[in-house]
Amino acid sequence: MTDTSARTSGTIGKFEGWLSLWIALAIVAGLVLGAFIPGLFEYLSRLQIASVNLAVAVLIWVMIFPMMVNIDLRSLAWIGDRPKGLLITIVVNWVIKPFTMAALAILFFRYLFSPFIEAADAEQFIAGLIILGAAPCTAMVFVWSRLTGGDAEYTLVQVTVNDLIMIVAFAPIVGFLLGVTDLFVPWETLILSAGLFVAAPLCAGLLVRSLLLTGAEGTGRFQRFSDRIKPASAIGLLATVVLLFGFQGGVILEQPLVIAMIAAPLLIQTYSMFFVAYGAAWLLKSPHSVAAPCALISTSNFFELAVAVAIGLFGLNSGAALATVVGVLVEVPVMLSLVAFANRTRSAFNRA
Repeated sequence: MTDTSARTSGTIGKFEGWLSLWIALAIVAGLVLGAFIPGLFEYLSRLQIASVNLAVAVLIWVMIFPMMVNIDLRSLAWIGDRPKGLLITIVVNWVIKPFTMAALAILFFRYLFSPFIEAADAEQFIAGLIILGAAPCTAMVFVWSRLTGGDAEYTLVQVTVNDLIMIVAFAPIVGFLLGVTDLFVPWETLILSAGLFVAAPLCAGLLVRSLLLTGAEGTGRFQRFSDRIKPASAIGLLATVVLLFGFQGGVILEQPLVIAMIAAPLLIQTYSMFFVAYGAAWLLKSPHSVAAPCALISTSNFFELAVAVAIGLFGLNSGAALATVVGVLVEVPVMLSLVAFANRTRSAFNRA
């Protein structure tokens, strides 16, 4: 490893070690900035093309492009090596998770919380949770995998397959579930979002990777480029959190009970999906280095995509957008607690 690579890896490692603190500070910064300079966020909210908020779009690209550059389609050749973990990830992410999230959203907001929330607001929250549940994580998966000592190559296979499925499955699943719940479905926005935030950065990453790897010095050139842009993911993540909480800060501070209501089904969904995937991996005797990333991929959400889609479909100040922002609030501390649990239970997989 070169000195530059070592320094970069050390920086990323320190960032991951204090991830909950950085996210908390970004949330506070967003709330404070939204309260004191609301004009800035109002201006940023008006920067839209074809229902896509440009500020959110740029930050999503800044966050996920460094991850996409590391995706190697040749890794698909390893699918057959250890298929159990990959099968669990696919089934949980695309057969179970979107539908359980929709069911929980309907249960809580049409029935359990209906006496406390206006019907129109409840439908917006349901829509936001549906969008969030159908957007499995891409970028942060590599962070969770590293924190649990996951198999880096296998995680790459899982992320590659997951992204390819997302390109074709995200819009139809969201459209179907919104339609079933009698919510308006502008298909063009769904398709545009899947293309802009999944397909396009994936293609760009593959192209840049291919160009950098050309020639005898390609491997070293690619590694240097990857090391240099990797911190952009952390910057993009924190800036996105600041922006989202700046947009929604007033609502969050004024309606803490609503935030707690939105968080309730999210917490149930997140923990239950983890234990379904983690338990299945244990029963199938997968090694811990495969089981932990498998379960964490099945648990985490691509909240940046969900936020962008919710804004595009329902507007920046909608209840749907708020629900996806609460997903950010819940995601990091919950995922870190699951990372800690996975690390503490490593011996159970070693015995298996």
